[in-house]
Amino acid sequence: MSSRVLGVAVAAALLLSACSSGSSPTAGPSPAPSTPSPSAQSPTPTPTPTPSPSPSSATPSPEPTATAPAQTAEQLAGRRVVYSYPGLTPPESLMRTIRAGQAAGVVFFGENVSSPAQLKAVVDQLREAQRQSPVKEPLLLMTDQEGGKIKRLPGAPVPSAKEIGHSPDPAAAAATAGTGAGKNLTGLGLNVNLAPVLDVYDKPGNFIDATGRSYSSNPRTVATLGTAFVRAQQKAGVAATAKHFPGLGSAPAGQNTDLGPVTLPLSLTMLRTVDEVPYPPAIAAGVGLVMLSWAVYPALDPKNPAGLSPTVVQQELRGRLGFQGVTITDAIEAGALNAYGNAGQRSVLAAAAGMDLLLCSARDTGQGDQAVAALAAALDAGTLDRPGFTAAADRVTALRAGLH
Repeated sequence: MSSRVLGVAVAAALLLSACSSGSSPTAGPSPAPSTPSPSAQSPTPTPTPTPSPSPSSATPSPEPTATAPAQTAEQLAGRRVVYSYPGLTPPESLMRTIRAGQAAGVVFFGENVSSPAQLKAVVDQLREAQRQSPVKEPLLLMTDQEGGKIKRLPGAPVPSAKEIGHSPDPAAAAATAGTGAGKNLTGLGLNVNLAPVLDVYDKPGNFIDATGRSYSSNPRTVATLGTAFVRAQQKAGVAATAKHFPGLGSAPAGQNTDLGPVTLPLSLTMLRTVDEVPYPPAIAAGVGLVMLSWAVYPALDPKNPAGLSPTVVQQELRGRLGFQGVTITDAIEAGALNAYGNAGQRSVLAAAAGMDLLLCSARDTGQGDQAVAALAAALDAGTLDRPGFTAAADRVTALRAGLH
């Protein structure tokens, strides 16, 4: 019996017990919301999950902790957008946006880095621009530093998740990798890592295993190692991001949401007893962010990608699993969202679903500007409800306030 199947068998009994207590919500799509204003709609024909105002209670959060003064709709929207830029030098337009308080953070890629010293100088410039803004909490300065093949920076962590999972002492190796990632990023002035991956691969050589990004095919092993990485990295001062909820471990080779739509027809039992198993321990460990997948999971929502699904974000992640931290999208420009309009329209849909941070990672500052403008317009029009919008921005601000 494979370890993944064994994990299903063991955890299924736990699931049946939990279900008998009435703790699990009914799976399936949420009621169809009302139609948004024309500025927020995707071009037809589009299988768009139309956003509607929703009470702030739909996305549980801690008490608001924002310290910024009263803000314009653009500033409030900007508190939810992560920018990216091309090349080695941030454009002046991005600096102006940051000084205006209209950016939550910046994500860095390999093309932005020629050396640690060069990146540190850029980070210092971005931080100085932030100090001139009306929002005093530090920017979220992030990258993908998983280890193995997925690294944007030189240095730690060196081993991939798969190599850690096969090491003589995997838990110690995962903690060492988390500490290494944290020290590496803090040394350059970064404060968020888009890692670790908590996907549980189901077949050797599939999409997530082929690049060594999964610790194991055993969900309990992934839970243990992912949580060790989270704890160690966050102890070093860098917020961790658990991804890609509810899981890409069953995606076949070649099925990449960056390139096009992906549907994963797993049963609800499989999702909850395998793919989601690593998340409760990571949440209990205080993981700062959770990134949602762009795949469609028919057992939870037959229509919408997870990051555009109120059912997945609000009922499954926040409601059933109790996550109260910051939700972040995968790349807004992903090919899986080709049918959902431009970056602004996608951002509005994601915000309506319950996503706090919009990751505009096309290395084009215009993409982030488009997201901010669309969010602000939807907020002013009432397409996105202000209390819920503000609660999301406040979760992001609370995260920023706790980082260097």
